[in-house]
Amino acid sequence: MRIADVLKNKGAAVATISPETTVTELLAGLAEMNIGAMVVIGPDGLIGIVSERDVVRKLHERGSSLLAQPVSEIMTTVVATCTPRDTVDHLSVLMTENRVRHIPVLDNGRLAGIVSIGDIVKTRMEELEAEQQQLQAYITQGR
Repeated sequence: MRIADVLKNKGAAVATISPETTVTELLAGLAEMNIGAMVVIGPDGLIGIVSERDVVRKLHERGSSLLAQPVSEIMTTVVATCTPRDTVDHLSVLMTENRVRHIPVLDNGRLAGIVSIGDIVKTRMEELEAEQQQLQAYITQGR
């Protein structure tokens, strides 16, 4: 299965923020949308990603004054990305190797979606269920 298929099922909407957004505003957006990360967009496109994990780790280091800082202070700037043509298997490896849970999808340099570890697990579960149904149908037809 390709990432384009995952995006077709879940939608291509991506929560984005600017680098000047405060950490407090980021947290409000994450909570409101019930998501774990946002893509940071600058004048030239994707410049980073910031997750709950980034906030927790930096909050531990810097204390509550971090909440008034811009997300540019805590965002990950070396972002693992994929394309709609990549496979779910490839993305699983990419997430594991980079120890990340969210990967932006770029199509010719344009942000086309985002895939989370939850999306990958859901896709895998659907594939396994379909395979199980096919096997059961095959077995019952053979009787």
